[in-house]
Amino acid sequence: MPSAPSALRAWRAARVTPLGELHTPPRMTAALVRLAVQVVLVASLWRGLYAATGTTAGLDREQAVTYAVLAVLATRVRELDQYSGRDTVLQHMHFGTIVYWYLRPLPPQRYYALRALGEQIYGFAWAIVGYAVCVAAGVVQLPKSAAVAGVFMVSLLLGQWVLYYIMLAIDQLCFFTLRNGAAMLILIFAQNLLSGVYAPLWFFPDWFITLSGFLPFQATLSVPLSLYVGRIELSAAWAQLAIQAAWVVVLALLTRLVWRRAARRVISQGG
Repeated sequence: MPSAPSALRAWRAARVTPLGELHTPPRMTAALVRLAVQVVLVASLWRGLYAATGTTAGLDREQAVTYAVLAVLATRVRELDQYSGRDTVLQHMHFGTIVYWYLRPLPPQRYYALRALGEQIYGFAWAIVGYAVCVAAGVVQLPKSAAVAGVFMVSLLLGQWVLYYIMLAIDQLCFFTLRNGAAMLILIFAQNLLSGVYAPLWFFPDWFITLSGFLPFQATLSVPLSLYVGRIELSAAWAQLAIQAAWVVVLALLTRLVWRRAARRVISQGG
């Protein structure tokens, strides 16, 4: 079992980013308003798109709206503002403060993981409350069965695990470049596009869907939400869960290797 000091350090690391928002009521209010506006606009958009049709790409209007709203709620899980607290890897590398990550009693890999865990737990709390409100308002449909709900939860957890490693890999890029703000924005946009945040992948051309199948992005969000709305049947769920688990293993090994190489390059612009 971990010692008391280790557990205390882990607890402090996990709550770094959530505390930055909880102690700043205007940021919480802004996050609530933004989330509510996004849900209303996305639901209105997809209802408008389905106004003149019954079923498109194998989905009816309620399934499409459910998918789109759940995608908005899912983005809240990892949408906490690290930039305001100057705790992004990009900022630490730019100002030279990344060296403190290597001087703490907590290894940088563990600090990063614990901080991400705290963000995800806090984000999940927001998402669950938003989900309950949307279900009560009739915006989101409930799963068709308990089995679908169970598989969805497993897939969602695996998807968030994959997303953690993708975001870690994007942050690790900062160790090897000096000016990479634009590159990180492009990578984050690609992650959202290829994971189905902006629109379900089955609305894209066949070549785009084929390409995304060789990348880990759709495992983060598209697969869980497709299981939830019934686009992926339960009979095919286990294959999808296996692919998600495989991406977790591959990305874990890759980012572990990069952490070792990054430790040798702890230099910063102006630091």
